[in-house]
Amino acid sequence: MKLNRIVLSGIAGATLIASGVMIAQQRPEENVSGRRHPNIAAAQRLTEQAYQKITAAQQANEWDMDGHAAKAKDLLDQANRELRAAATDANRNHK
Repeated sequence: MKLNRIVLSGIAGATLIASGVMIAQQRPEENVSGRRHPNIAAAQRLTEQAYQKITAAQQANEWDMDGHAAKAKDLLDQANRELRAAATDANRNHK
């Protein structure tokens, strides 16, 4: 009985650590030039701020959000990649 509790605690701890690593790896990058594309760069900053707020909400709620917060973070990461693609295309079209 006590061994089961120890094993479950270890698994839970490893899961939390793995979740933290995955979250740190998916954080949106701010990689658009604010000089060339001020509006797109501002949008990237806002995706980063939203990502941070979701992380804070997850921590405040002890990570129990039925996957919705993680999905929102994935969508913010996708939006960030699209913003980068938009800036890249704008650079290509204005040379």
